[in-house]
Amino acid sequence: MQFPYPRKTSSPNSPFPPSRSSYPRRRSLRSLAPYLLGGVALIWLIVHLLSRNTSNSTTATTFRPPGTPEVVIVTTLDPSLSSTSRANLILNRRDYAARHGYTTFFPNTTDYDLMPHIPNSWSTIPALRHAMTLFPHTPWLFYLTSTALIMNPALPLSTQILDPKVLEAKMIPDRPVVPPDSVIKTFSHLRPERVDLILTQDKEGLAGGSLLVRSGEWAKFFLDAWYDPLYRSYNFQKAEGHALEHIVQWHGTILAKLALVPQRTLNSYTRETGATGTEDRYQEGDFIANFHGCQRDTSRNCEEEMGPLMIRWRELRDQERR
Repeated sequence: MQFPYPRKTSSPNSPFPPSRSSYPRRRSLRSLAPYLLGGVALIWLIVHLLSRNTSNSTTATTFRPPGTPEVVIVTTLDPSLSSTSRANLILNRRDYAARHGYTTFFPNTTDYDLMPHIPNSWSTIPALRHAMTLFPHTPWLFYLTSTALIMNPALPLSTQILDPKVLEAKMIPDRPVVPPDSVIKTFSHLRPERVDLILTQDKEGLAGGSLLVRSGEWAKFFLDAWYDPLYRSYNFQKAEGHALEHIVQWHGTILAKLALVPQRTLNSYTRETGATGTEDRYQEGDFIANFHGCQRDTSRNCEEEMGPLMIRWRELRDQERR
């Protein structure tokens, strides 16, 4: 059978020899090679730097050199405290820290450049920031007001609250941040591993006299937001306490890291006031005894109130050592 037209071959004839057509192509590729290699190198460098920065930020919060304490206990001390009260508070914290491998930090309330005409209680925040700088690898900061005593030193924070299983059992979900009827509530499904701020409440609101903050980048953001000059100058009735309630309710990134726990877990009050009921009052065996309000109430004397429980703490300590 004959075809009227010749068949097309898979290798049609070219007007140029193969060697002459491929040479310009190879020459073009050679001229582009440095640019291609430079682009690949640039991409690799960017990826490497980003991964390194991420690794460094993670390492800064998770890496712990040998001997690093798990917790630093921070208590700010007013220079007006008597030498006896000051010594008692330091002894109370140091004894507890020594038992469990923690450390302590006792700055004065006057160590920080606060704004004029604001309460010294605002020094809580720069003191926590200062402690994070001094102990960069310590994972937890435990702030305890100078009007509180650690009354059960046998309870380590790890088994009392910081262990994720323990914290999960004690977290209070779907609780109004400011009782009784705040529309802003704690998250219902927050995992304990994601918690970076642990607090209690009293009947009036958040009780910041005893709190735990996980050290790291989030803590820096949280403390910087809390210490904003706008809040310090706003003249909140309860100073940094009301500022804390404000940012927790209006900053979702803070609420998303908050766990509320029962008051007697971390912050038992020694007397019943408008801020607390009978069920939240200190009972022997509780971890903390907080003489809440004794500084603000001119009819009360913190040192006199704390004296009997300080004596009792010494008795319990001596009994344990025998």
